[in-house]
Amino acid sequence: MGIPRTTREYRLPKADGFHNLIIQEATIPLLKSSEVLVKVHAVSLQYRDLLVAKGRYPLGQKENLVPGSDMAGEILALGDAVRGWAVGDRVCANFTTDHIFGVADAEIIATALGAPIDGVLTEYKVLPAHSLVRIPEHLSYEEASTLPCAAVTAYNALMGPVPLKGGDLVLVQGTGGVSIFALQFAVASGATVIATSSSDEKLKIAQRLGAKHLINYKKTPDWDKEVLRLTNGRGVDHVIEVGGAGTLQRSMNAVCYAGWAHLIGFVSGQGDVSSLPVQTVLKIAMIRGIFIGSRTQFEDMNRLIAARGLRPVVDKVFPFDETRKAYEYLESQQHVGKVVIKVARN
Repeated sequence: MGIPRTTREYRLPKADGFHNLIIQEATIPLLKSSEVLVKVHAVSLQYRDLLVAKGRYPLGQKENLVPGSDMAGEILALGDAVRGWAVGDRVCANFTTDHIFGVADAEIIATALGAPIDGVLTEYKVLPAHSLVRIPEHLSYEEASTLPCAAVTAYNALMGPVPLKGGDLVLVQGTGGVSIFALQFAVASGATVIATSSSDEKLKIAQRLGAKHLINYKKTPDWDKEVLRLTNGRGVDHVIEVGGAGTLQRSMNAVCYAGWAHLIGFVSGQGDVSSLPVQTVLKIAMIRGIFIGSRTQFEDMNRLIAARGLRPVVDKVFPFDETRKAYEYLESQQHVGKVVIKVARN
């Protein structure tokens, strides 16, 4: 096929709700020598996209942006200085395009797709070649689109400064994208997983994915005490903490001495964290903030996914022209795993 000159893309001209999303035609910029043109096949959504759409993303966002951070597609064209890639290669872009390795800083974080810079909810996207990773061969584009944020975040949490090891105990909160990936990575690495949810049906899915212990936190509001009971008072080595202030105190109750609480989200709203400094000191525990991860971590993660034949949990796929319905479904919290938008028409 010829190289396209225009693309259909979504824009958010007003950030007070995803009802403002509009689709329009735009000119594709000319490639710089270090860039590639990617045909976007699929985009996955996450909680961050809802915050961005409502203008509530705490790290800030540009005006009238193209939303979306997670994509999978194929290379259509390459700049003349690009090496190691070829037309037709199946790729994802790292969430933060300039985060190649090591720890991110403010300058790197400013290259996060779909907030400070335009994202990937478009038919064609120009990207820096250094941001790309290869898609594991056994994954579809829809499955691969779920990897850049949720999967890399979960991998970064569990394989960070003190990597997860076989026999560790892991607590995952809920059945959203990050928690489900953390469950899968933990089980694949030989850990024992405790999963929480407000839905018994969702917990059954977690059980099928390998969770050994299930806690419905509506039926057991003192779920931290139940975690201690299940672990004979020891607590867990790792907590995938997606609730934030509303759940962090209980997570610190549930973590073992010298354990890790990986602070990833803040979906539970406000809560009393006044006792947190004392809890942290007495538990000799670590609270670690996670901002996705580097391209190097993405590549390492994909090796694990390929070696174990892991498949992302895709709850539902929407066509590109029904993107607003995809946002509505994500906001309803009916999903387990990821909500995906199929972009390419052929």
